[in-house]
Amino acid sequence: MKLSNIEEAIISQEKIQGYLLSHSHPIGKFKAVIYSQKNWRKYQSDIKEQLGKTVLEKEVTEYGKKYEIRGKMTGPSGRAVLMITVWIVLKGEDFPRFITAYPGV
Repeated sequence: MKLSNIEEAIISQEKIQGYLLSHSHPIGKFKAVIYSQKNWRKYQSDIKEQLGKTVLEKEVTEYGKKYEIRGKMTGPSGRAVLMITVWIVLKGEDFPRFITAYPGV
């Protein structure tokens, strides 16, 4: 399955810089294994590229449907890891919003 309206996807700069790439965030600091603050735009672009891959519907919440995408991402150093990105399509909307990303197993 593929998500609809991926060209309208929202991936906020604050989510990437203030959470996933923050060395001080108690949860986020463990998630960015191949990117850094200086290349946050590449990370944002690489996250968006994941939207072209097959998605798994994970759960329906009171807010909307959550989806997961598993795919290899290659950081600026050339190191590649399996990354899991999580998305939500909120009730009343028809486009995905980025929630989080973390290294896969």
